[in-house]
This record gives sequence, structure tokens and C-alpha cells, in this order.
Amino acid sequence: MTDFVVSARKYRPKNFDEVVGQDTITLTLKNAIENNNLAQSFLFCGPRGVGKTTCARILAKQINEFNNDREDFSFNIFELDAASNNSVDDIRSLVEQVRVPPQVGKYKVYIIDEAHMLSSQAFNAFLKTLEEPPEHAKFILATTEKHKIIPTILSRCQIFDFKRVSIKDICNHLSFVSKKEGVNAEEEALHLISQKSDGSIRDALSLFDRLASFSQKELTYKSTITNLNILDEDSYFEIVTSLLSNDITTLLNQFNLILENGFDGHHFINGLAQHLRDLLVAKDEGTLKLLEKSEISKQRYQEQSQECDIKFLIQALELCNECDVAYKSTHNKRLLVELCLMRISSMNLLGDKKKNNKNFVVNQQEKVLDSKNNNEKITIDNSEKKINRDILDEKSKYKDQISEELEIVEKSINSSFPNIHDDKIKESKTISISSSLKAKVEDKEKLLQNLEANTVFSYNKFQKVWSDLLADIKIKGQTNLYIILSSHKPEIKDKFNILLPINNSSQIEIYRENEMKVLSFLRKRLENGSVNIVLEVINEVEKMKPYTNQDKFQAMIKENPQLNSLRLKLGLDPDY
Repeated sequence: MTDFVVSARKYRPKNFDEVVGQDTITLTLKNAIENNNLAQSFLFCGPRGVGKTTCARILAKQINEFNNDREDFSFNIFELDAASNNSVDDIRSLVEQVRVPPQVGKYKVYIIDEAHMLSSQAFNAFLKTLEEPPEHAKFILATTEKHKIIPTILSRCQIFDFKRVSIKDICNHLSFVSKKEGVNAEEEALHLISQKSDGSIRDALSLFDRLASFSQKELTYKSTITNLNILDEDSYFEIVTSLLSNDITTLLNQFNLILENGFDGHHFINGLAQHLRDLLVAKDEGTLKLLEKSEISKQRYQEQSQECDIKFLIQALELCNECDVAYKSTHNKRLLVELCLMRISSMNLLGDKKKNNKNFVVNQQEKVLDSKNNNEKITIDNSEKKINRDILDEKSKYKDQISEELEIVEKSINSSFPNIHDDKIKESKTISISSSLKAKVEDKEKLLQNLEANTVFSYNKFQKVWSDLLADIKIKGQTNLYIILSSHKPEIKDKFNILLPINNSSQIEIYRENEMKVLSFLRKRLENGSVNIVLEVINEVEKMKPYTNQDKFQAMIKENPQLNSLRLKLGLDPDY
């Protein structure tokens, strides 16, 4: 029986090519070694399990040109745990060792792990040696908390920031390890381990070893979620389906089953928020790359995302976040999560009600508009009837006038030619005498026909056209004309005459210069050639203010003439 070696140690990288997920850093270090461009001190910082100490050991080996198979580097590589050796005496001991040159290789490399644990006095004792060490000494500081390193140390080191390893890189590495170890692992299971490791290769390999032992080298998705006590994706897909269908009864039963299986409500609501976030990024091809799932899971997320509205997902995420924040402070935690689920489920119902209310309001508005249109139509009809009555009155008046004038002509003919009995002669004389009268009558008939052809307009239509006229004048920069037309509200005086009040007679000249343009605009928009504007001066006479004593006295006399008699009796002079 051989001794078991954990995968994190067994598969620790021995060169930069085997380091997972830190390509930028490894390439920089390789180029520095090849070009002999190495700094005196390095600072490797980043989260746990991402390869800081591993890269430090690889760097120490390669600059000393050791073979990868050799494991004993104690002659040249010194690792110091700053968590337990953080005093000034420990640093002084290290500084004394630095003076001695290496027995084997070119450099003595000092790896100080958890460097942020050094005390301030230890940092200060280390400053001078770190800035100007011997040529044979190199220092590599590793830390997970860069912000705790004092600035004077940071300024003396070449800093490399290690990033969290992506889920894809971890999954590929686990697949490589599982093949080496002879473990049959499902892709979904490896993805789940990668997500649970939070970007740490060491954590991922530790979980892999544990699950491989549990499943007897048959690593399935079901065994993984059972061992890690994780809610599977199917549960969240079912929860979202119930949320979309507003089935609160099924929703509460599903959550109760989750609690009975031993899952924490806080973990559930965070998992639901993550699921909703994944659905949101799966809706668009541009953000699909942010979904760190297997290809099978991506397809499921895309299918369900098409059933969800973006507004629904965003509001649901906000409610989950509120529940997450309030979870620790509430006493009834189960009720808090259930209330959150019911609020999310009710969003679609509320949306439908709002939509129905909106339709009701729109219908009411349409009814009001119809009522207004009917009233306006009635007003227009009444206006048309009134104008038609006026036209008929004009016609009847003109016809009566014509008949009266024709009777007068006939009488004059009979009186002038009493002995003529020939009707043809009378008719010719009548035509010759009344030719001018008939021409006058024809002109009046033509005027009436033109009056009938004009389109009748309402006051509301006139107001709109008047506003368009003012806007057109303002755009053209005719300021004076705009002031004249906009100072007072115009009124329809009678038929097609528009009464426009103005302030003084000087504005009449300005208007007359632009009168044809204004009338042309109104007649074209109102479709009426008889529209005319009548000006009315409302503030022609302005009282002159008295300035001198004489002017003031004259103004007082106008109000009270007896003051002048009093002045004469007393012999007063108004200038004094």
C-alpha cells in the first residue's frame, strides 16, 4: 500500500508552462530570466491557491539552473513563514544569512510567505537589505493582503498581481487530473467543483480528491451536489417556472421541500439571485460569454431566459438582494424568504393589472376626446348654420334689391314711352337702361359664391394655426412682428374678421409691412380666402409725467382749479 499524496502537491507545477491561469505573469518571468533582467526583489500578491508560492519556487529553481527533477533546494532556497517569524530578531537573523554567498548555483533566494504578517519594526529592519542586497541574493515576498504591506516595501519590489483562475481553466485542469487518476468525471460535476473553488486551484483539487473518494472514482453531477450540499440547477429552474406562472402554492411547497432537505434559506436566496443573473446574461448573445456553465447548461439557460422579461429579471434580482441584506437582522427568516418569493411571483399579476388599468384609462381618455370632438363638431355645425343663414339673408336681400330696381326700371320705361306697345322695343330699352344694374348684380352674386366656397374653421383650429404662425415668425427672427402678434390674444370678431389688440399706433406701420405674409399664412392654413385682421389700439394716449415744479403745479390745477385762485391771492410763485 503506497502513501497517498494529495493532488494539490502531486500535480504542483514544476515549470512555468504548467502554471494554470497566470499566463501574463509566467511569460514576464520567463522573458526576464532569458534576458538576464531580474529585479532584486519581487512581491507576489493575490488570492489563496492561485500559484504565488509555486511561481516563487519555479523562479528560484530556474535562475539557479536546477533540473526540475531535483527536489532538494535547501542550499540555495530559503522559505520563511512570516506568520510565525515576524519579529525584528527573525529579520536580523535573515540579514546575517544574506551575507554568505551560495554554495551551489548562482543565487540565494529568500521566499517570505505571508509577508503582510511582519511587524512594522521588522519591515523597517528589512528595508536597507531589501533595497541594496548582495548580487547573489534575491527576495520574493508572497502575500494575500497587499494593502497591509507598508509603502516603503512596495516601492522596493517588482509587484506581480495574481488573479483568480477562471472556471474554464480550473475545469480543464481538473479534467487533466481526473484522466491521470483514472476517475470518470462528468463535465457538469467538474464545472460545479470549479464554481465552488472560487478561483483557487488548490481548493478545487482538494474538493476533487474528497469527491473522488466519496464516489469511488465515478464522479457524477448527482453525487457532487449531494456531497457538497448544493442545490442543483433543476431546483432553481423549477422555482423560476413557478415564479413565471404565478403559482404561489407550488412555490411555497418547493421552498418547504428545500428546507426539509437541510438547505439554508440564506444560501437558497443567494443561489436564486445567481440563477436569475445567469438568465439575464443568457438573454443576449453579447453577454453569453459571461455565463460560466457547460454547453448543456448554457442551452437550458438560454431556453428559460426567452420566457423571462428583462424587467422581471431586474426587479427579481433587486428583491433577492433586499432579502439577502435583511436576512441576518430578521427574526423570522423563513417568512422573509417566502415573502420575497411571493413578491417576485406577483410582479406579473401586478403588471397585468397595470396594463388593464392603463387600457381602462386610455378608453376613458378616448371617450373624453370623442366627447370633446362631438362638442367641437356641434360648435362647428352651429357656426356653419349661422354663416349659411347670413349668406341666405345676403342673397334674399340682394334679390329683393334686384327685383325692386327692376320694377323701378320698368315703371320708368312705361312712363317714358307710353305710346310704345311693341314688347321687343320695351325689352331692348329695358336691357340698355339696366345693363349697368345687371352688371352690379352679377358682381354681388359672384361675391356670394366666393363666400360660400370658403371653408368654415373653428376657434380651436384658429388657435393652433395662430400658434404655428407665431412659431414661424420667431424662427425667422422677426422680433418686432412677433411682439405685436403675441402681446395680446386675438379674437374672432364676426365671420372671418379677426380682432387683434395692439399697444400703440407705431406698431401699425410694422404690421402693415408684413400684413400680406401674415394673411397669406392664415388663409392658406385655414383654407379661407376671406380671413382678415382688424387692428385695435388699446393704449394710444400715455400720460406725460410732470418733472418741473411748473408742470407739477399745472397737473394739480387740472385736478383742482381753485388752487390757481389761491396762488393769486397769496402771490405765490410755483417755481419756488
